[in-house]
Amino acid sequence: MDNWNEIRTAYQVARLGTVSAAAEVLGIHRATVIRHIDTLEDVLGAKIFLRHSRGYTPTELGLELMRMARVADAQFSRLAELAAADNTGISGEFILTSLYVLAPMLIPVLKDFQAQYPNISVRYLASEKLFRLEYGEAHVAVRAGAKPEIEDHVVQPFTTPRMGLYASVDYVSRKGIPQADDDFAEHYFVGFDNLNYGPPFNINNWMRENIPEKNIIFRSTDVTVLETAILSGIGIGFFPTDKATEHPELIEISPHKEEWDVPFWIVTHIDLHQTAKVKAFLTFLQKETNEQD
Repeated sequence: MDNWNEIRTAYQVARLGTVSAAAEVLGIHRATVIRHIDTLEDVLGAKIFLRHSRGYTPTELGLELMRMARVADAQFSRLAELAAADNTGISGEFILTSLYVLAPMLIPVLKDFQAQYPNISVRYLASEKLFRLEYGEAHVAVRAGAKPEIEDHVVQPFTTPRMGLYASVDYVSRKGIPQADDDFAEHYFVGFDNLNYGPPFNINNWMRENIPEKNIIFRSTDVTVLETAILSGIGIGFFPTDKATEHPELIEISPHKEEWDVPFWIVTHIDLHQTAKVKAFLTFLQKETNEQD
């Protein structure tokens, strides 16, 4: 049932008569209730409510939907009671989405999370696509860049890793170290495939503005590939400074600039934020943040 959330919302509006009452019963924002109704009417191609100053009155189609939804709601309520009685702990599917560049940071968190909750089945959607949490496409999103401003979502800071510009000893032995930004034109660089779009935005912007296009001789969409290219001596590129300390063959090329650092944000939908599954995973993310501070 693709639109069960919307149908359930419409059922409560029809039963209670107002958006505010339905929002209170469902524990969601009024704007979410209105959006669900609008979405359902768009899908059906017909009105299910007549709006008036006293509230919402179901149309003939709305009354039929109410009769059908009443049966389904009773069945789902029974299912919820069975789930609450299950003493096996947190289980089922958990969906995390993030930009692919965050995978090296998030996979260890997912590993620890799954180890503690073995009945969890993890789906990790690493993509530039912004999956819609309000439609259940993911439970938690970790996003990079400016703080997301999204209605009915909870946005929390995750971490802002310090980034540095590095090259390998092998590269430096062949090409030397730039003595100033003006010297960058004499050096080779490693960068993301598309500097005009996508993460990490701060780094892409800086490279686009400061490095000649012809000097970026190696590109990739994958951060691990880029780090390997830097370590192998192909060119100068960005590396997390804490991770760079694990590689004695790396040399910092230029003084750190705060504009290189990319803030990450944890995003959850308000309807899911307090669920046991999401709260448990956020505990692991918070632990990761504390360990990096």
